[in-house]
Amino acid sequence: MLTIDVERTIDVVVVKCSGRLVRGAALSILRNAVLSEANTRIIVLDLSEVEIIDAGGLAALLTLQKWTDERHIQLKLVNPSPFVLETMQRLRLDRVFEISTLHDALMVLANQAFASVHYAMAS
Repeated sequence: MLTIDVERTIDVVVVKCSGRLVRGAALSILRNAVLSEANTRIIVLDLSEVEIIDAGGLAALLTLQKWTDERHIQLKLVNPSPFVLETMQRLRLDRVFEISTLHDALMVLANQAFASVHYAMAS
């Protein structure tokens, strides 16, 4: 079973995944959660509580990567569980996705927000 929690800010959506990211209903839940966020700038997938991922789950992540790229939305994977990270590294998918810790992702987002505010103030 997969549980999804979605938190939104103005232009960032954090999708926290818990459970099993495997073929079946779980992938539809994830897909629907991400596809409903077409009007955002950044989607952060928190994979820290994903226990298992199978080929279907990996394929879904690749599909979501393509979907976000086509819409100029940044997709960031953060805190993958050890099993998920090892699986992605073995398949060299760590070269396809932007994977970081949640802390690192928040620092990048904070810097981007500051740059936007700074730019707006300079105008």
